[in-house]
Amino acid sequence: MKIGVTLRNMGVQSSPSLIMNAARAAEAAGMESVWITDHIAIPPDDAEGSDGRYLDPLITLAAISGATETLRLGTGVLILPYRPALPSAKQIATLQELSSGRLLLGVGIGWMDAEFRALGIDRHQRGSMSDETLEFLNACFSAPGDVVEAHGQPFLFRPNPTPPTVFIGGRAPHTLERAVRHGAGWIPMGSDPQRLTADLETFDRLAEEAGRARGPVTLMAPLPLSDPGRCADLLDTYRALGIERFVCTVRYETLSDYERALAGIQALA
Repeated sequence: MKIGVTLRNMGVQSSPSLIMNAARAAEAAGMESVWITDHIAIPPDDAEGSDGRYLDPLITLAAISGATETLRLGTGVLILPYRPALPSAKQIATLQELSSGRLLLGVGIGWMDAEFRALGIDRHQRGSMSDETLEFLNACFSAPGDVVEAHGQPFLFRPNPTPPTVFIGGRAPHTLERAVRHGAGWIPMGSDPQRLTADLETFDRLAEEAGRARGPVTLMAPLPLSDPGRCADLLDTYRALGIERFVCTVRYETLSDYERALAGIQALA
């Protein structure tokens, strides 16, 4: 099971120096990947913890790719209806190309009403908009001769590197149905093994009914790092469930805090 870790791209922890030093520290500690989140328009009355400061995820990961060598770069998750499909596909392909294939593309449909209002998007259309973007991404990365058509206009989609693995974030069963429909993996949030077991059984069943292989699963959850024995038991449980990647969510204020958390995770890996 691969081990990744979250990295804060919001609030005071998103300063250029802390972002880059934390990413290098994660790579030095042997973490397989770092994962960052996506918010685009935080209202003043909901800014606790971030002060409304969020760095764009794809641009942030592009900067991190230049500061690291092997660390994989995860979006946990990129909200698809916030962005038009073609420019998003271009940015995703560019980041995948320039990072030498290190992108792990977690995506979601979004939930925050205020952000949809700020964007002028009907929140109730977010599912269909996300499906359309996923279909377009698949078409771009699989186009014969790199020729794609949008709104009746054929064009060359280049660069066209090996596509990143796509993981869809959200709750079962709807997210699992979407993942199977688009040939994607899944990012569950939370650490309840009993619920995970049931959801993974559903994922397997849906994939089998669709006649395709189940996508990979990246679990994102905290670990009780003050209790190494409990941490080890949880990781063993996740491995036994067939989780391909575990991403430890970490809260920290300073680089030293982050490095201490990394050391605790590294001791368990």
